Amino acid sequence: MRAVIPDRLEHLLLLGAHCDDIAIGAGGAVLTLCRAHPGLRVTALVLTGGGTDRETEERMALAAFCPKADLEVTVLDLPDGRIPAHWERAKAATEELRAHCDPDLILAPAPHDAHQDHREVARLVPTAFRDHLVLGYEILKWDGDLAQPQAYLPLDGEVLDEKVALLDEHYGSQRGRGWFDAETFTGLARLRGVQCHARHAEAFHVSKFVLGAAAPGAGRG
Repeated sequence: MRAVIPDRLEHLLLLGAHCDDIAIGAGGAVLTLCRAHPGLRVTALVLTGGGTDRETEERMALAAFCPKADLEVTVLDLPDGRIPAHWERAKAATEELRAHCDPDLILAPAPHDAHQDHREVARLVPTAFRDHLVLGYEILKWDGDLAQPQAYLPLDGEVLDEKVALLDEHYGSQRGRGWFDAETFTGLARLRGVQCHARHAEAFHVSKFVLGAAAPGAGRG
């Protein structure tokens, strides 16, 4: 398979419904991109958890997942599990972000996600960011909502190990959950790696992207 990447990557936007969504769904990609592009501008918006211990976890975690990046994190205080009922605030936050944010790449929840908060964030993204490359990350959960992705990012073993270690280090509030463990994260990464001829990978869903083409006459003698 051939790689299709943005022709430039100066600004990365990360969107999540909950503190830990971004790190679980795309932590390996974030580590990889930040290391490949030192000084990368990274903007993160999380809609729930503001003013709680979860916000503290999220800020420390994203700082670790974005080494050498110019990082800006906003965590709002919408109620967990109730984002659809607070659509106006969620929409306003997304529109305000768009007013001063023109990213080269967006990582956000996948549109088909069975969790209502994740799904609502995914639906909001194209209403504000209409001309951007959006990769929808996946979060393994009880609902059994995994679908066949269209994009893969192979992960070095060291990157995957670091992702798992950072999740455990920074999200102490989640350690008691049955799904929050190294086997879950590495198992899905192994499955996605098989699907793209790699040992491990993260996978993403893409609704639309444009293939660039050379200008007329380019490359002709």
